[in-house]
Amino acid sequence: MKLSYPMNPNAILVTGGSGFIGSNFILHMLSKYPDYEIVNLDKLTYAASEDFNEQVEKFPHYTFLHGSIENQELVDFIFTAYNIRGVVHFAAESHVDNSISNPGVFVQTNIVGTFTLLNAAMRHWMEGPGAVKPGYEDCRFHHISTDEVYGALGETGKFSEESKYAPNSPYSASKASSDLLVRSFNRTYGLNAVITNCSNNYGPRQHDEKLIPTVIRSALQLRPIPIYGNGRNVRDWLHVQDHVEAIDLVYHNGINGETYNVGSDNERNNLSLALEICAILDELASERLREAGLSSYSELIQFVHDRPGHDWRYAIDCSKMYQELGWKASIPFGSGLRQTIEWYRELYQPKQTVGV
Repeated sequence: MKLSYPMNPNAILVTGGSGFIGSNFILHMLSKYPDYEIVNLDKLTYAASEDFNEQVEKFPHYTFLHGSIENQELVDFIFTAYNIRGVVHFAAESHVDNSISNPGVFVQTNIVGTFTLLNAAMRHWMEGPGAVKPGYEDCRFHHISTDEVYGALGETGKFSEESKYAPNSPYSASKASSDLLVRSFNRTYGLNAVITNCSNNYGPRQHDEKLIPTVIRSALQLRPIPIYGNGRNVRDWLHVQDHVEAIDLVYHNGINGETYNVGSDNERNNLSLALEICAILDELASERLREAGLSSYSELIQFVHDRPGHDWRYAIDCSKMYQELGWKASIPFGSGLRQTIEWYRELYQPKQTVGV
């Protein structure tokens, strides 16, 4: 096991760093802060980004460790061996459908795993409640969460940091529980901690199971594009690069004990989003369309049985991020979506075979 920079004062443990948002965050941090040591703890589930390892090979201050955040012995070892001074905690089971069919996994990873990390951070950084070890005053635990903990909205309104928790799925309930654990360690023990709750992310390297990759993949493979219910459920879409820049800012400058909502004010219902994707694909992959005898990929859209307990609408009020930290999303949804579609088109487009 590699111990590259065990005494680096900027050693950060990133959990779930091989996943969609975590991998983008690590690449951002390694590029922006070349003196930081990034330790990635990930158990490499089905949702891990397949091409991430190739992209981080060039960075000397990156270490990958294969393991689970629920393993207290392993987590304690990592804190000691690498002298971890910060945690950015992404690791989570996150797909709502999977939480409905197998909620126990979500309880173990999202709740028990978070508790395990908090325990290790407290033991390594603190002598007792309210007593930080000398030299560890700047250590921080940053917990990445979701807007789904707030439940669902009607036609109007937005979630703020003061919104009551009202989770409606086993996934969102497990994330709400982990948020409350972080809050309790901050309030009871004085552990330096911040929480960010984000809206729906999109961008390159997101797992196939999520909505935008599913629409793109289904269209390019000329298969039915599944849309839950009547397609009117609304989400606020945040580009992953905007998100990781917000996390960077909160990790370094957020106020201890505070929660920050991260969104982009890009509300779309699922049907209009699918139609928007299809319109871009009609332009980018028109030859494939003509070969199939279709006038638009939107002809492939099919409504399927709705998800149980499907939340109607999410929307984020991120004015606190702007007022206190000067952050707001900068990537326009149209250009961000097109760039994302182009990336997935390269991944999903059927390869041409060359005759010998």
